[in-house]
Amino acid sequence: MRRYETIVIVKPGAGETEFSTVSDKVTGTVEGFGGSIVRTDRWGLKKLAYPIKKETQGDFLYVEYAGLPDGVKEMERLLRIDDRVLKFMTVKTQDVFIPDAPKPEGLAEQETASADTDEASE
Repeated sequence: MRRYETIVIVKPGAGETEFSTVSDKVTGTVEGFGGSIVRTDRWGLKKLAYPIKKETQGDFLYVEYAGLPDGVKEMERLLRIDDRVLKFMTVKTQDVFIPDAPKPEGLAEQETASADTDEASE
């Protein structure tokens, strides 16, 4: 299995039940193909950088999961034909899924440095 991240932008007027349906579709497809959900996060309503299908805002969903390429392909197919979805993007983050993989050294140092500067500015 590989590790992926997917961000889905849902139409803002879709409503809570429609958003939940899209979220369930994503998680259900991944789990249906033998994958596992690592984390799901709703980022909420945000202003878009440019209009997409005449919408200037979108409701964002972030899903981090481990799965097979066939599951990702099917999930993207379902999102592509769903009228409630404005846009989506999937990124492969690991070739081989390691559940509690340590962060790369450069990334961990950057996060520590940015946290120190945030605390100093307060």
